[in-house]
Amino acid sequence: MTVYHFVGIKGTGMSALAQILHDSGLTVQGSDYEKHFFTENELRKKNITILPFDKANIKEGQFVIAGNAFPDTHEEIAAAIEKGIPMARYHKFLGEYMNKFTSVAITGAHGKTSTTGLLAHVVSGARPTSFLIGDGTGKGEKDSEYFVFEACEYRRHFLSYFPDYCIMTNIDFDHPDYYKSVDDVFDAFQQMADQVKKGIIACGDDEHLQRIYAKVPVMYYGFNEDNDFQARNIEKHTNGTTFDVFVRNTYYATFDITGYGDHSILNALAVIALCHYEEIDVNIIKARLLTYGGVKRRFSEKRFGDQMLIDDYAHHPTEIQATIQAARQKYPDREIVAVFQPHTFTRTSKFLDEFAGTLEKADKVYLCDIFGSAREDKGTLTIEDLSCKIAGAELLNDDNISNLQNHKNSVLIFMGAGDIQKYQAAYEKL
Repeated sequence: MTVYHFVGIKGTGMSALAQILHDSGLTVQGSDYEKHFFTENELRKKNITILPFDKANIKEGQFVIAGNAFPDTHEEIAAAIEKGIPMARYHKFLGEYMNKFTSVAITGAHGKTSTTGLLAHVVSGARPTSFLIGDGTGKGEKDSEYFVFEACEYRRHFLSYFPDYCIMTNIDFDHPDYYKSVDDVFDAFQQMADQVKKGIIACGDDEHLQRIYAKVPVMYYGFNEDNDFQARNIEKHTNGTTFDVFVRNTYYATFDITGYGDHSILNALAVIALCHYEEIDVNIIKARLLTYGGVKRRFSEKRFGDQMLIDDYAHHPTEIQATIQAARQKYPDREIVAVFQPHTFTRTSKFLDEFAGTLEKADKVYLCDIFGSAREDKGTLTIEDLSCKIAGAELLNDDNISNLQNHKNSVLIFMGAGDIQKYQAAYEKL
């Protein structure tokens, strides 16, 4: 019996993949840092063993799946190489695994996780579907026809995939520690487009995606009239959004979604387009859109006294703007307070002015220290460099977190890709 051992099992993609293999009847375990991370909750529910990192974890009879955040010199990966234990990197393993199904990759600088979660939910209502979502959620469905998965562009990892379909939400300059420019990012997406087997669903409102060339059909969605799938007659209200969809200028149907902000409409349009192409019944699409509960760390809400607390993964200026816009739609009469923790020094430095500009769309801004990463744990920039560019911004730490209590009947948005959740947890303990 082969034991699938995940090195870095608490990673969002790794956790999801471990759950899929477990659901498929395989024996799964993994290792990681002992610090608690939200992705481990689902692993523990399924009684998947999580061990502290130790080279002694690597034994005969295993197949090692190595997380992309860890180099070959990591003690467990090095032990696997030394002992000749079969091993694959996460993205390489996933690239092979998906060939069993009709695969749909969802990629883009922003909106990948939310769109993947929404598509998985909708398609699951029509046909057996396995899925891997970048919030650490994964499910292996028996006799699956579809495999819906999030495909990350970082370090061109998504070029290990040759999916049947690919949804491309947008192209934007991010990961400045790897990509040189937005043209460099576009080049990666163009290479991805060349690997798609059946069709591409792309946001036609994105100027970069308009330039994508492919050997398969490219169907565009968005607000502009020249898109194949266009949203019209949009009505935004405090309990969701309603809009009509026109397919090549012919009315298709009216849809209600539980999401807020323009980005939620675009995500839904991408899902509707893929389902239309795969001839999934429109009534199933409508019903499933209404029962979608969202994904982890994407506008995740909690009532706290007279305040609403929102936990969101937003860590790029474009994402921050979308999150604040969504909060304004749902809570038009409340003060919007942004509590932001920048993620990585290179990203903070590259987008310093853009971060300031988007954060100022909130009524009040609190800033937490910059969160590094396994690849980048220090820099010359400090949080004060961002603070001085935002009028009225305050630095937040364990000593003054009680200041958030001053914002009565407000919406507090905790944003970031690091450990911003610890600040929300500390606030809730007061």
